[in-house]
Amino acid sequence: MGAWVTYGLGSESDELPAFVVVDSGGGLSGGAAVYGSGFLPSHYQGVQFRSQGGPVLFTASPPGYDRTLQRDTLDVVNRLNARRLELFDDPEIATRINAYEMAFRMQTSAPELIEFSQERQETLAMYGAEPGKRSFANSCLLARRLVERGVRFVNCIHEAWDHHGNVVGGCRNQVGKTDQAATALITDLKQRGLLDETLVIWGGEFGRTPMVENNPALGRSRGRDHHPNAFTMWLAGGGIRGGQTIGKTDELGYHVVEDPVHVHDLQATVLHLLGLDHTRLTFKHQGRDFRLTDVGGRLVEKLIG
Repeated sequence: MGAWVTYGLGSESDELPAFVVVDSGGGLSGGAAVYGSGFLPSHYQGVQFRSQGGPVLFTASPPGYDRTLQRDTLDVVNRLNARRLELFDDPEIATRINAYEMAFRMQTSAPELIEFSQERQETLAMYGAEPGKRSFANSCLLARRLVERGVRFVNCIHEAWDHHGNVVGGCRNQVGKTDQAATALITDLKQRGLLDETLVIWGGEFGRTPMVENNPALGRSRGRDHHPNAFTMWLAGGGIRGGQTIGKTDELGYHVVEDPVHVHDLQATVLHLLGLDHTRLTFKHQGRDFRLTDVGGRLVEKLIG
């Protein structure tokens, strides 16, 4: 979705990517495909940032390699790539040229991003952020700093919700790591006058079954399996009509029985709030026009403020 939003709206910043991904340090299940661009040109895929160490891998120059020499080298590489682009008209070559240039600019802009010493102690305490460490709190604070600097789409990923065993203890543990920071992000955006133009979305890829999963052979007990039929997401800011719950499940939490919202409905509504018509945001691939919402999607009018 970040790739599609970037494709539809472009970038606001010349110094930073339009689509940035930040993880809490637990790794990414599925790897870079989680924030890839699918069949869209790779120019639109996410760029992973870190809240600890160098913010972006492979952008720092080696010792003794000054900025002038780097600029000269990059100019030569770009001229060669430009010739190749003229010959083959391959959009991936244009992506490569843009990536080199963006990396060069980020060598100046990115390190300042993770320098949390500029933040007030009250702000750090509100998030629970600790400079120099990787955590969901640091990711949320970094997200706010990215939004302030014109990054279009920020994806904060926090692993370890896959509770096939001990769902009660696992959820308590993860909520303890995420609840304060998520609340702080909304509070901070509101205090800075950014919440009305920033849409915050919290959710996962599916829910958990209402019945217990026990599998002694795999060492699982008192857990839950994957459940795509009914799960919850919450949204704040960015044109959302707050203070309401949309949808309802049966008494077991297995099936949706009231106001169902398909994933394409949510995508259509989010694109609408960002100023895009999901039926007109298309990309030609393998002979036909594709949409993020495929052939479905309807606006969830109750969500729109």
